[in-house]
Amino acid sequence: MICMAGYKLDRTNDDIRIVVAELLRSIKDPRINQGMISVTRTETTNDLRYCKVYISVYGLQNEKELKKGLKSASGWLRRELGKKLDLRYTPELIFELDNSIEHGAHINEIMAQPGFLNEKPEDAAGDEKSDDQ
Repeated sequence: MICMAGYKLDRTNDDIRIVVAELLRSIKDPRINQGMISVTRTETTNDLRYCKVYISVYGLQNEKELKKGLKSASGWLRRELGKKLDLRYTPELIFELDNSIEHGAHINEIMAQPGFLNEKPEDAAGDEKSDDQ
């Protein structure tokens, strides 16, 4: 049996993520426009009262100022979200910083450094055969 409530909540989370990402691009507050901002995921409570919005900012300069800017814009974002989505309740938005994109970029930089993988598995196997002879 498929749980329809979970499916509807997943669709609602996706809709909220798309709309909030669109709205964040239209905010002119310099505290928020610090770099490339993206909404990575949203988690809404079952009663649709609260929604955690996980955002990632590539090129973040000041995390404290970003959080202040998001908190001051949250009322406007909630109102605009209510206009665009037909929900019983418009959830209160709680913003959380997600550093996964920046963390992934850092790992890629480390892996791209010369000498990161200096030994190939074939070379190691070939060396063992030459020692046996």
